[in-house]
Amino acid sequence: MKLNVLVTAGDGIGPEVTAEAVAVLKQIAQAGGHDFSFTEKRIGGIAIVNDGTPLPKDTLDAAVASDAVLLGAVGGNEFNSLAPDKRPEGGLLQIRAALGGFANLRPCFSFKELTVNSPLRPEIIEGTDIMFVRELLGGAYFGKPREWNKETGVGYNTMVYTKDEVTRVARVAFQLAQKRRKKLCSVDKANVLEVSQLWRAAVTEVAKDFPDVTLEHQYVDAMAMHIMNRPRDFDVVVTENLFGDILTDESGVITGSLGMLPSATIGGKVNLYEPVHGSAPDIAGKGIANPLGAILTGALILRHSAGLEKEAVLVETAVKKVLEDGFRTKDLARGNMDGLTVMSTTEMGAKVRELLAASF
Repeated sequence: MKLNVLVTAGDGIGPEVTAEAVAVLKQIAQAGGHDFSFTEKRIGGIAIVNDGTPLPKDTLDAAVASDAVLLGAVGGNEFNSLAPDKRPEGGLLQIRAALGGFANLRPCFSFKELTVNSPLRPEIIEGTDIMFVRELLGGAYFGKPREWNKETGVGYNTMVYTKDEVTRVARVAFQLAQKRRKKLCSVDKANVLEVSQLWRAAVTEVAKDFPDVTLEHQYVDAMAMHIMNRPRDFDVVVTENLFGDILTDESGVITGSLGMLPSATIGGKVNLYEPVHGSAPDIAGKGIANPLGAILTGALILRHSAGLEKEAVLVETAVKKVLEDGFRTKDLARGNMDGLTVMSTTEMGAKVRELLAASF
């Protein structure tokens, strides 16, 4: 298997955790006789400093020419005074739009070993396995017009969706549900937003083509509560851009740390992969960032861009085994630490590779 991966490590802890994900992918390639190549380019704050833009042209050109893009994280407090499209996050929105991936897959799962890390009771979260499908190219993040007029003191954004945009992401969600537990929950705010009424109608229409999948609708405010009090009831959840951003970050409470959560953006020219956590500038360079979300993101590359399902499962199993064996990064070191070992970013990555090597 030949795979050309563009690595855009970005800012903060991005380079630290991305390095561990790349090391795991290289290990998989070597063990399986695959040809994986990795090209590094800048994006985000580091690109603003060095290139004057959050998304340099050579980065975008390399992304379009690759088979997959692995992104670390972008952002930094020193850029907060810039206009939204000039900030590091602007580069992320631009590359998402250019690559055309419209379906953002964000798994939410509960590890038995990490239930102590969640403020929720173990009996509520144990066994949780949700696949969030977040529409990524529409809604308020991309809608026009948008403006903050400092003179008039008025700011506005426009939430816009077309029926076709909703239909295509709904189909991805239904197809995933068919391979899982055959349940789909669509989240909107159709009681007050016309765009959500369109969303609900489009999803309901698509459901006719998937009679084996049970569809339910939830308002986003109710769903925010249900994720906290009955997360095991949900299988696949599909929603629009803004709601999906908020709900998936909220779901990090179930896993115990945002540092555990991977994501994949599919459906466009090139798939884009990134852990859910941000750049975490407060811990950057300290060697304590959790690389497991980035490593699990690497597993999604193996699954969705390389077609290597067996290898993806091996990586996911190695991560689970690391936790079972009592190894933790600082963000996971909570509760009774008897029998647990706190590790650095690089030590945790090495431990995953050690356990992974034993499975070949």
